[in-house]
Amino acid sequence: MRIKFQKGKQKQFIENCIKNLNCISLKALLQFGIKTNYNNLKNYHNERRLIPEELFKDLIHLSKININNLETEIKNSNWGQIKGGKTKKRLKRKNLYIDRY
Repeated sequence: MRIKFQKGKQKQFIENCIKNLNCISLKALLQFGIKTNYNNLKNYHNERRLIPEELFKDLIHLSKININNLETEIKNSNWGQIKGGKTKKRLKRKNLYIDRY
């Protein structure tokens, strides 16, 4: 499952976690035993990807943020993949032969 925030709120949530944990940077969150790598954490911070539910629960527990103040939606883990698979165009390759003589 994935957690979807309103636009701009996911970045704000992660920055609040950094502030509440007295971290210097985004990379410093990894010292608390978060089970993700730094590149994924950057993608969540830049809102390129939705936060997984387990990571969301870990961040709330660590930073002691009240979950009732957050406006979130829970999406399936394959959310957004179905449409992308149906709209993909396939290009036919032309048979090209090159004479090298």
